[in-house]
Amino acid sequence: MAPGPGGRPHRTAISRHTVVRVLLQVLTAAALAVDAYVHASLASPYDRVGRQISQGTLFRLEAAVASLAALLVLLLGRRRPVWVFAFLVSVSALGAVLLYGYVNVGALGPLPNMYEPFWGPKRIASAIAEAVGAVAALVGFLVTGPPRSASTRADAPRGDEADGGGG
Repeated sequence: MAPGPGGRPHRTAISRHTVVRVLLQVLTAAALAVDAYVHASLASPYDRVGRQISQGTLFRLEAAVASLAALLVLLLGRRRPVWVFAFLVSVSALGAVLLYGYVNVGALGPLPNMYEPFWGPKRIASAIAEAVGAVAALVGFLVTGPPRSASTRADAPRGDEADGGGG
């Protein structure tokens, strides 16, 4: 590597910070995709559970929201609100699967009683994916960092130093 301005080696490769963020984007999106797949595949058998809103409808809604979160993380992973959304989707789904696996809450208003103590392979895969998605989204949020003001960006160093990997 040839020295760049200021005597530092000039890097043309992607910074470690960017690599970590992209890996977190892929991991989070994959976890959310597993969550979406499991909920979509289980929706039909649960259409009979519930009067006003069926459990199948709730599963389809979860699949749609998890799919949206996965897509947003892949496309807009540099923005902190996207990571917050992905975290909330993952952690709320994990909370629901754990709650309804261990506590017979009963019907809540229009929502059906979704208590099911049996842990089959799809439910286990969903819970693991939701936990991985929540942790990866939280780390992604922390790695992304707060947005910088216009004055800070104007004074920021160029290249990979601006991405947080300088040095």
